Amino acid sequence: MFQVDESAGNSHLRLVALLKQRSLEFGSFTLSSDRQSPYYIDARRTTMSAPGLQMVGALGLRAIRKAGWQVQAVGGLTLGADPVAHAIALASVTDPPTIDSFTVRKQPKDHGTGRLIEGCFRAGFRVVVAEDVITTGGSALQAIAAVLEAGGEVAGVLGVVDREEGGRAAVEAAGYPVETLLTLADLGLPPMGEGT
Repeated sequence: MFQVDESAGNSHLRLVALLKQRSLEFGSFTLSSDRQSPYYIDARRTTMSAPGLQMVGALGLRAIRKAGWQVQAVGGLTLGADPVAHAIALASVTDPPTIDSFTVRKQPKDHGTGRLIEGCFRAGFRVVVAEDVITTGGSALQAIAAVLEAGGEVAGVLGVVDREEGGRAAVEAAGYPVETLLTLADLGLPPMGEGT
Protein backbone atom coordinates (compact mmCIF):
# COMPACT_ATOMS: atom_id res chain seq x y z
CA MET A 1 0.00 0.00 0.00
CA PHE A 2 1.34 3.43 -0.95
CA GLN A 3 2.03 5.77 1.96
CA VAL A 4 2.38 9.52 1.67
CA ASP A 5 5.92 10.65 2.39
CA GLU A 6 5.92 13.62 4.75
CA SER A 7 8.89 15.05 2.83
CA ALA A 8 6.85 15.40 -0.39
CA GLY A 9 6.62 19.18 0.03
CA ASN A 10 10.36 19.47 0.59
CA SER A 11 11.11 17.30 -2.46
CA HIS A 12 8.83 19.49 -4.56
CA LEU A 13 10.60 22.68 -3.42
CA ARG A 14 14.01 21.11 -4.02
CA LEU A 15 12.98 20.09 -7.54
CA VAL A 16 11.78 23.64 -8.26
CA ALA A 17 15.10 25.04 -7.04
CA LEU A 18 17.12 22.54 -9.10
CA LEU A 19 15.15 23.29 -12.27
CA LYS A 20 15.63 27.02 -11.78
CA GLN A 21 19.35 26.53 -11.22
CA ARG A 22 20.11 24.00 -13.97
CA SER A 23 17.34 24.05 -16.56
CA LEU A 24 15.88 27.52 -16.93
CA GLU A 25 17.40 29.79 -19.58
CA PHE A 26 16.33 33.24 -20.72
CA GLY A 27 16.76 34.62 -24.24
CA SER A 28 14.94 33.97 -27.51
CA PHE A 29 13.97 30.37 -28.23
CA THR A 30 11.86 28.52 -30.81
CA LEU A 31 9.71 25.85 -29.15
CA SER A 32 8.43 22.57 -30.56
CA SER A 33 5.19 24.46 -31.24
CA ASP A 34 7.21 26.82 -33.53
CA ARG A 35 6.31 29.68 -31.18
CA GLN A 36 8.96 32.03 -29.84
CA SER A 37 9.58 32.10 -26.11
CA PRO A 38 11.70 34.35 -23.88
CA TYR A 39 12.59 31.34 -21.75
CA TYR A 40 13.52 27.71 -22.31
CA ILE A 41 13.28 24.82 -19.88
CA ASP A 42 15.97 22.24 -20.69
CA ALA A 43 14.67 19.73 -18.16
CA ARG A 44 17.32 17.17 -19.12
CA ARG A 45 19.91 19.20 -17.23
CA THR A 46 17.85 18.41 -14.14
CA THR A 47 16.43 14.97 -14.93
CA MET A 48 19.84 13.61 -15.91
CA SER A 49 21.59 14.97 -12.82
CA ALA A 50 22.12 12.73 -9.80
CA PRO A 51 19.92 14.78 -7.42
CA GLY A 52 17.36 15.35 -10.16
CA LEU A 53 17.04 11.63 -10.84
CA GLN A 54 16.43 11.01 -7.16
CA MET A 55 13.78 13.73 -6.83
CA VAL A 56 12.00 13.00 -10.12
CA GLY A 57 11.95 9.29 -9.31
CA ALA A 58 10.39 9.78 -5.89
CA LEU A 59 7.92 12.48 -6.94
CA GLY A 60 7.02 10.71 -10.18
CA LEU A 61 6.34 7.43 -8.41
CA ARG A 62 4.27 9.28 -5.80
CA ALA A 63 2.21 10.95 -8.55
CA ILE A 64 1.58 7.63 -10.31
CA ARG A 65 0.42 6.00 -7.08
CA LYS A 66 -1.71 9.00 -6.09
CA ALA A 67 -3.42 8.88 -9.51
CA GLY A 68 -4.22 5.22 -8.89
CA TRP A 69 -2.43 4.07 -12.05
CA GLN A 70 -1.52 0.42 -11.56
CA VAL A 71 1.01 -0.24 -14.30
CA GLN A 72 3.81 -2.59 -15.26
CA ALA A 73 6.04 0.01 -16.91
CA VAL A 74 6.72 3.70 -17.54
CA GLY A 75 8.38 5.22 -20.58
CA GLY A 76 8.05 7.58 -23.48
CA LEU A 77 9.62 9.14 -26.53
CA THR A 78 13.39 9.31 -26.40
CA LEU A 79 15.24 11.42 -25.25
CA GLY A 80 13.30 13.56 -22.82
CA ALA A 81 11.27 10.75 -21.28
CA ASP A 82 14.20 8.37 -20.73
CA PRO A 83 15.68 9.70 -17.48
CA VAL A 84 12.20 10.33 -16.07
CA ALA A 85 11.15 6.73 -16.70
CA HIS A 86 14.41 5.24 -15.45
CA ALA A 87 14.28 7.34 -12.26
CA ILE A 88 10.72 6.21 -11.50
CA ALA A 89 11.60 2.57 -12.14
CA LEU A 90 14.56 2.79 -9.75
CA ALA A 91 12.47 4.54 -7.07
CA SER A 92 9.91 1.73 -7.24
CA VAL A 93 12.51 -0.83 -6.10
CA THR A 94 12.35 0.49 -2.54
CA ASP A 95 8.60 1.23 -2.73
CA PRO A 96 7.02 -1.78 -4.47
CA PRO A 97 5.26 -2.89 -6.51
CA THR A 98 8.05 -2.27 -8.96
CA ILE A 99 7.53 -0.51 -12.26
CA ASP A 100 9.94 -1.21 -15.13
CA SER A 101 10.93 1.30 -17.81
CA PHE A 102 10.96 1.40 -21.60
CA THR A 103 11.81 3.87 -24.34
CA VAL A 104 10.08 4.67 -27.61
CA ARG A 105 12.37 5.37 -30.56
CA LYS A 106 11.52 8.17 -32.94
CA GLN A 107 12.07 5.72 -35.82
CA PRO A 108 12.30 1.92 -35.76
CA LYS A 109 15.77 0.45 -36.11
CA ASP A 110 16.63 -0.70 -39.63
CA HIS A 111 18.66 -3.61 -38.25
CA GLY A 112 18.37 -6.24 -35.53
CA THR A 113 14.81 -6.63 -34.27
CA GLY A 114 13.58 -3.40 -35.85
CA ARG A 115 11.70 -2.54 -32.66
CA LEU A 116 10.18 0.86 -32.08
CA ILE A 117 9.88 0.23 -28.33
CA GLU A 118 12.95 -0.91 -26.38
CA GLY A 119 13.35 -2.12 -22.83
CA CYS A 120 10.79 -3.65 -20.51
CA PHE A 121 7.62 -3.61 -22.57
CA ARG A 122 5.44 -6.26 -24.16
CA ALA A 123 1.95 -6.54 -25.57
CA GLY A 124 -0.67 -6.47 -22.85
CA PHE A 125 1.29 -4.14 -20.55
CA ARG A 126 -0.52 -1.24 -18.93
CA VAL A 127 1.87 1.73 -18.84
CA VAL A 128 2.36 5.37 -17.97
CA VAL A 129 3.77 7.54 -20.74
CA ALA A 130 6.40 9.92 -19.35
CA GLU A 131 7.53 13.31 -20.61
CA ASP A 132 10.02 15.85 -19.29
CA VAL A 133 8.35 19.05 -20.55
CA ILE A 134 4.82 19.01 -21.95
CA THR A 135 4.43 21.76 -24.55
CA THR A 136 2.13 20.70 -27.41
CA GLY A 137 1.62 17.13 -26.23
CA GLY A 138 3.00 15.83 -29.53
CA SER A 139 5.77 13.68 -28.03
CA ALA A 140 3.39 12.08 -25.54
CA LEU A 141 0.81 11.39 -28.26
CA GLN A 142 3.51 9.85 -30.49
CA ALA A 143 4.58 7.56 -27.64
CA ILE A 144 0.95 6.66 -26.89
CA ALA A 145 0.40 5.69 -30.54
CA ALA A 146 3.49 3.44 -30.46
CA VAL A 147 2.35 1.73 -27.25
CA LEU A 148 -1.14 1.12 -28.63
CA GLU A 149 0.26 -0.19 -31.93
CA ALA A 150 2.42 -2.63 -29.96
CA GLY A 151 -0.57 -3.95 -28.03
CA GLY A 152 -0.18 -1.97 -24.80
CA GLU A 153 -2.62 0.09 -22.77
CA VAL A 154 -1.95 3.62 -21.51
CA ALA A 155 -3.16 4.56 -18.03
CA GLY A 156 -2.10 8.18 -18.32
CA VAL A 157 0.67 10.66 -19.01
CA LEU A 158 3.12 11.98 -16.43
CA GLY A 159 5.13 15.12 -17.14
CA VAL A 160 7.79 16.82 -15.06
CA VAL A 161 6.86 20.36 -16.22
CA ASP A 162 3.67 21.56 -17.91
CA ARG A 163 4.49 24.60 -20.09
CA GLU A 164 0.75 25.32 -20.20
CA GLU A 165 0.74 25.67 -24.00
CA GLY A 166 -2.13 23.32 -24.74
CA GLY A 167 -0.27 20.03 -24.44
CA ARG A 168 -2.26 18.83 -21.44
CA ALA A 169 -5.53 19.67 -23.21
CA ALA A 170 -4.42 17.84 -26.38
CA VAL A 171 -3.55 14.68 -24.46
CA GLU A 172 -6.71 14.82 -22.38
CA ALA A 173 -8.77 15.38 -25.55
CA ALA A 174 -7.30 12.12 -26.85
CA GLY A 175 -8.73 10.42 -23.76
CA TYR A 176 -5.73 10.20 -21.43
CA PRO A 177 -5.43 11.79 -17.98
CA VAL A 178 -2.36 13.95 -17.33
CA GLU A 179 -0.42 14.48 -14.12
CA THR A 180 2.52 16.88 -13.85
CA LEU A 181 5.03 17.48 -11.09
CA LEU A 182 5.35 21.23 -11.79
CA THR A 183 3.78 24.04 -13.78
CA LEU A 184 5.16 27.37 -14.95
CA ALA A 185 3.66 29.02 -11.86
CA ASP A 186 5.86 26.79 -9.67
CA LEU A 187 8.88 28.18 -11.54
CA GLY A 188 7.63 31.77 -11.23
CA LEU A 189 6.95 32.05 -14.97
CA PRO A 190 3.82 33.33 -16.72
CA PRO A 191 2.14 31.14 -19.36
CA MET A 192 2.85 32.16 -22.96
CA GLY A 193 0.78 35.17 -23.92
CA GLU A 194 0.67 36.53 -20.37
CA GLY A 195 3.41 39.12 -20.22
CA THR A 196 5.69 37.15 -22.57
